[in-house]
Amino acid sequence: MKPSLITLLTDFGTQDYFVGAMKGAILSINPAAQIIDITHDISPQDIHAGAFNFVSIYKDFPPGTIHLGVVDPGVGSNRYALLIECAQQYFIGPDNGLFSWICEREGKFVARQLTNEQFFRQPVSATFHGRDVFAPVAAALSNGVNPEEFGPLIEDIVLLESLEPKTTAKGIEARIIHIDRFGNCITNLRREHFGDEEVSAGMSLSVNEERVTSFRKFFSQTTAHGGDELFMIVGSAGFLEIAARNASAASILKARRGQPIILSTENNG
Repeated sequence: MKPSLITLLTDFGTQDYFVGAMKGAILSINPAAQIIDITHDISPQDIHAGAFNFVSIYKDFPPGTIHLGVVDPGVGSNRYALLIECAQQYFIGPDNGLFSWICEREGKFVARQLTNEQFFRQPVSATFHGRDVFAPVAAALSNGVNPEEFGPLIEDIVLLESLEPKTTAKGIEARIIHIDRFGNCITNLRREHFGDEEVSAGMSLSVNEERVTSFRKFFSQTTAHGGDELFMIVGSAGFLEIAARNASAASILKARRGQPIILSTENNG
């Protein structure tokens, strides 16, 4: 028995048997596997939320970790099943963009289509590839099976829209890529897009005709702007967020994921 680290991220929730069935499929093949739940509370079919959580978490795990993701509205269709090698880790799941932000950030990856049915649980359910395809492949990989055994290389994978903002005459055009359970609006802006603290002190974000100018290091910080309801903060995943202390910034702004925002500084107006 080979001890291995396998993470799970799904939109299955915990009310039904789905997550337990996947763990059973893994442990039937590698009883020594160490299974870590990232989350099973992704909203149903919300590929973008899954992608955000993956790009925020993968660097916290050691080389060789196997990440298994099932947010799969195309299950049973002709969409590919994938094994991706990237950042010295493995990512297994549907070809629908779930891992594309990691691949974009890292720049180098190797992708394979899972076609070798000898590693699948038989018969394969048309509605539960998490248990019958992805979990058995993850378990076999954790047992030391060479990635080449699972299927052929493919050059292209499905990509979500880029994480990179665009620079325009108005400033940097970005967007809200995620809204967390606290109502914080997480953008695709990172520190490299607005510089150090001195620069950030003179910047603002425009969202839904609202202008956010206050910047904080932590949520309860008092600033020169006093009790500004909305403020900017760099979150733990490294992205710039719009937040409100003890309140939902998303509700205040009537914001949604995908909402365009403009970052401007004193230098560009």
